[in-house]
Amino acid sequence: MGLLRSVTAVPQPATAVPPQTLQETGLYADVATLRVDPNHLAFSPQYPLWSDGATKRRWISLPPGSVIDGSNPDSLVFPVGTRFWKEFSFNGQRVETRYLERRADGQWLYAAYAWSADGREAQLVSPRGKRGAYALAGGRTHTIPGVNDCKACHQGVPSEVLGFSTLQLSPDRDLHAPNAEPKPDQGVDLKDLVARGLLVGLPKSVLETPPRIKAASSTERAALGYMHGNCGHCHNPQGPLQNVGLFLRQSVEATDQPAIATTVNHAVKKPAPGQSPDAVNRVEPGYPERSALMQRVSSRYSALQMPPLGTELVNDEAVALLYRWVAEKGEPRKEAHLDHEGR
Repeated sequence: MGLLRSVTAVPQPATAVPPQTLQETGLYADVATLRVDPNHLAFSPQYPLWSDGATKRRWISLPPGSVIDGSNPDSLVFPVGTRFWKEFSFNGQRVETRYLERRADGQWLYAAYAWSADGREAQLVSPRGKRGAYALAGGRTHTIPGVNDCKACHQGVPSEVLGFSTLQLSPDRDLHAPNAEPKPDQGVDLKDLVARGLLVGLPKSVLETPPRIKAASSTERAALGYMHGNCGHCHNPQGPLQNVGLFLRQSVEATDQPAIATTVNHAVKKPAPGQSPDAVNRVEPGYPERSALMQRVSSRYSALQMPPLGTELVNDEAVALLYRWVAEKGEPRKEAHLDHEGR
């Protein structure tokens, strides 16, 4: 039981200074060949965050003899010394690697490393981030976020780790998730972590039935999953935008579906600049073109776009999925109308 006595994750600024190079974080067993230490565990979330088409690789490292506390399946508690890495590549070129480390005082250390043009080394980026890290389409560029930008998303939920969760690592993966990534070779999911004794305390219900989003169709499941992974870290009952009343983060033990209740036929509280006057509902079933949610995810006008950070390009695959979902939500109403009219 002593292994479970890790400090509760309380959002607050980290004070330690991160290493100056990525190599010093301990990611690689062989720096010369950039061979990742085999003791680190690769993983991939089933609903990845869209980052302008970047290819990503992710690893977690737990201190020897330590475990993750899963007694609250919606907010895993990681032991002191836990490390995460997330590598971003565009067109086969490494551009940045982000780093998280749980410090002895319970705080999380945030850092980002920019790769050299020859792909041989990565240096610590200023806490303010780095603009123009990689040229994207349409004259836009990938920005390596600053520490405060990272915290704006990661500190919107009780656990500051977003992509490593019971839902994201469920072995019941969503085959229709937009921008889906396969489970890495030798990678781990929820079942593997439990079998290895690295994740303990999960409720019996989660162990017996792998987490899965409650949805009326495969389209809806994927749409809600996309919003969970890309919007739910801010739009949730505990986050900084809780007063907006838009709850897109999924709970694995919830008996209802707040993501539906707070979007479908739910009036917009305050229209965003650039939003059309007829977009009076967040989601208007059967009418994607006048649903506020669709207008925001389809835009990269800074005052209108969602998500507001971390992306310069529209996620066409996700937009098409959400468009299909909103359109399908109107079909029962249309069918009922046809039955009523008798034709």
